[in-house]
Amino acid sequence: MRVLHLHSGNMYGGVETLLATLVREAGAAPGMSPEIALCFPGRLSAELEAMGRPAFGLPPVRLSRPHSLVKARLALRRLLREQAFDAVICHQPWACVAFGPAVRAAGFPVVLWVHMAVEGGALLDRLARRVRPDLAICNSEFTRARVRGWLPNVETEVVYGPVSPAPIPAGTASRDEIRAALETPSSDTVVVMASRLDVMKGHAVLLSALERLRQVPGWTCWIVGGAQSVDEEAYERELRQAARVFGLGARIKFAGQRSDVPALLRAADIYCQPNTAPDAFGLSFVEALHAGLPVVTSGIGGAMEIVDRDCGCLLPPGDEDALTDALRMLIVDAEARARMGRAARSRPAVICDPRAQLRRLQRALAAHSPAAEEPLAALAG
Repeated sequence: MRVLHLHSGNMYGGVETLLATLVREAGAAPGMSPEIALCFPGRLSAELEAMGRPAFGLPPVRLSRPHSLVKARLALRRLLREQAFDAVICHQPWACVAFGPAVRAAGFPVVLWVHMAVEGGALLDRLARRVRPDLAICNSEFTRARVRGWLPNVETEVVYGPVSPAPIPAGTASRDEIRAALETPSSDTVVVMASRLDVMKGHAVLLSALERLRQVPGWTCWIVGGAQSVDEEAYERELRQAARVFGLGARIKFAGQRSDVPALLRAADIYCQPNTAPDAFGLSFVEALHAGLPVVTSGIGGAMEIVDRDCGCLLPPGDEDALTDALRMLIVDAEARARMGRAARSRPAVICDPRAQLRRLQRALAAHSPAAEEPLAALAG
């Protein structure tokens, strides 16, 4: 089954990480071959090129400019005529709005992969509802509950993001080299947060908790992720100012946008992302678990399907006292970190095993794709 995934491509976050993983892990589902089509070049297109699986290029789309939408839909129709695809997936409401009508006109069911906890009130969400997807792939049970309210009468299927331990390329800096580059003592306990610079990820809550731990020696915090919009640039300035006001300027390292996040995680000791609003899933949590890091986050949204008491701490959102206590315990108690770290390494296989999740996706697509010839019985297991 040859599957075309449609996405914008101009940002980089969880969706882009997933798409790169689908290509890298294609062997986990031998009967399914993923192909990616993007409207904008960027980090994702560069990664796919480096893997030897370049994306199909579609014209850039601005929904506010109808001529760009018409041009892109015509290009997609040509691509679908020229290539023998068995299924097409629109990632996020934007792609569903931009390309759903063209996908259906070409004879394919409209499959929408939802990566956010959509409530349905935003303009894009309302426009996507008008497209009336035939199937919604949800990245967690939490997302599915939201989608059922937003897209009533649309069939849903939960597919957790397939995540395997990211390969560390030859020549990647060692743990000590990474710490030295980030001006971090090799003996320090490193708290790392790797996410988009979005207010709901809880950076400000983390900084407030760390301000209460100023007198605790031997820790450093790495904030990984660079601004990708004007709003994120302003937010980053606020965070840097807060670190200075709290007197943490020397202990908070803003690492910016990085392509070596797996290596950074392996050079850290604790992953902390105290979301103030629910994430639909949280690939960053799974990546941290793969690196053997205890995860400290808020007990809301998809995180509750990923983190358990053996591998991390689920806290009330916005509770700086609880966050301070959890971080203090993990910073000073090396034995607790090691115990949770061992549990962390085994947790991803339970929820995000690539073979299991890709086979689940394959079965869902086969049930909705008239072009798929492989019988469903062959997809069992």
